[in-house]
Amino acid sequence: MSDADVRISEEARDRLAALAAAEGMSLRACLARLAETLLTPDERAARAEQARTALKEWNGYAPTRAEEQDLDSELDRRLAQAAAR
Repeated sequence: MSDADVRISEEARDRLAALAAAEGMSLRACLARLAETLLTPDERAARAEQARTALKEWNGYAPTRAEEQDLDSELDRRLAQAAAR
C-alpha cells in the first residue's frame, strides 16, 4: 500500500490524533476507518433512493418533491426552535 501526504491544519491534525488515541489506534488506522465508514455523496443519494423505494413498497408512502420540501422546512423550523431553548 502506498502512502499519501495530506495537508490539513494543525488543529485538524491534533483533533484526529486525539480521536485516534482515544480509540487506541494510529492516526493512519483512524483515517482508514473514517474513509471506509463515510459515504460519498453518490453513495448517500443511492441509499436514500433505496430507502424511498423500500418505504413505498412497504406502505405506499411516496411524497412529492414539494411535500418533501415542506417536511424539510418543518423539520428545520422545529430544530431551530429546539436549539433556541
